[in-house]
Amino acid sequence: MEIDVQASESKRSISFYGGAFGALLPFLVFVTGVIIIALSGAPDERGFWPVLIVALAVGLLMAKDRKEFSEIVIEGMSNKIVMVMITAWILASTIGILMQITGFVDALIWTSAQMNLGGTGFVVATFVICCIVSLSTGSSFATILICSPLLYPVGGQLGAHLPTLAGAIIGGATVGDFVAPISDTTIVSALSQKAELGATVKSRIKYIVPAAILALIAYAVSASLSSTNGQEVNSNLLGNPAGLPMLLVPALIIFMFLKGKHLFVGLITGLMFGIALGLALGLLPLDKLISLDLDNFTAKSFIIDGINRAVGISFFTILLMGLVATLKASGLIKKLVDFASERSKTKRHAETWITGTISAAVLLTTHSAVAILMVSEFANTTGEKMGISKTRRANLLSLVACTFPFLLPYFIPIILMTNMTHSGEEFGIPSVAPLQIGMYNFVSWALLAIVILVVIFGFGRNENPDQK
Repeated sequence: MEIDVQASESKRSISFYGGAFGALLPFLVFVTGVIIIALSGAPDERGFWPVLIVALAVGLLMAKDRKEFSEIVIEGMSNKIVMVMITAWILASTIGILMQITGFVDALIWTSAQMNLGGTGFVVATFVICCIVSLSTGSSFATILICSPLLYPVGGQLGAHLPTLAGAIIGGATVGDFVAPISDTTIVSALSQKAELGATVKSRIKYIVPAAILALIAYAVSASLSSTNGQEVNSNLLGNPAGLPMLLVPALIIFMFLKGKHLFVGLITGLMFGIALGLALGLLPLDKLISLDLDNFTAKSFIIDGINRAVGISFFTILLMGLVATLKASGLIKKLVDFASERSKTKRHAETWITGTISAAVLLTTHSAVAILMVSEFANTTGEKMGISKTRRANLLSLVACTFPFLLPYFIPIILMTNMTHSGEEFGIPSVAPLQIGMYNFVSWALLAIVILVVIFGFGRNENPDQK
């Protein structure tokens, strides 16, 4: 599946009072507001909506032509690839809820419970379970939301080291965010570089397998050094094996994407197959599929719940893309492209510039997918000039996008994971601080090390999966 992102870019331009500072000021307002709200404990991405509105208002005040500014914001919000991302979020979120209500995660927990694991063993099992769930749902958010209330209390009662346990959950979520075919990061990085989705996923195995193995060892060592004697686990948290057949759902979706099927085809087919399988096995009650509340004039469905779960990140992305469009229209990014192009004499130089700009974009926007879209033209132009393959460019973007958001305390994944550790309070298990969660996400630390290995030492540079 390919989408010509550059063809849909606006050709409008706009000037700001204060020049470059005026163009960047809305982003400074946005980042400052996000950090303040995040460190205060924002519940989810909806908490950032007001900050984005204020940032857009600041941009409007700084723009010399306010009508043109408004048109640019609207065009940025309606970018075709944004609609692709929202479609993916809606369908992936719905699949995630389907997997939850049909007992898939409960079945994975039951499997680990049969092994009679202690605190250390359960931390390792938690990481593996979260990897499977994130690969199944393609969403780090869904993985954290689904797994944390089930795994965190169990691990706490078994005496697991809590920061390591929380790190194992978000670490497993990171794995799927980087390599799952239905992950927003995977999709947007591949499509923005016009790379084939299946080939991109296959090419990431050489990065994610070493990172996951290193993380697995680190979780085992960290847990063994810090875990304590546990208590008897609440029987309601030990899971049930009935949902194991639902593993066929993500297996089908992954198979279809690796075969080059269209994103929409793969997700819809997987969802319909999951519904049919859940109904056939008696795991999906009919009233979860659709029920009518005639007294309150409403309908209820897990599909509606899935769409609702995607609303927060969707509107956050729409508003942020409008803000990003104004920065592109200011000409700053084009100047960066020209500046980097003049100084990129080798592939290593070009890759250094690409990883540096995506790092800055991630830190500036706090949003992996938007950051990738923000620098997509830059990565295309700089990479093509030096003969860097489409797939490698997509991988460079995703490697960076899966590090900072899962390490720093003002990004949504860390905020969400921090809030989900409160699920242990009813069992007398304390929560974990944001800084600790990032510190113990060994997957993202491993990916950061791989970024250095890839860029500085050229690991995989001479491969060209685009031609395979």
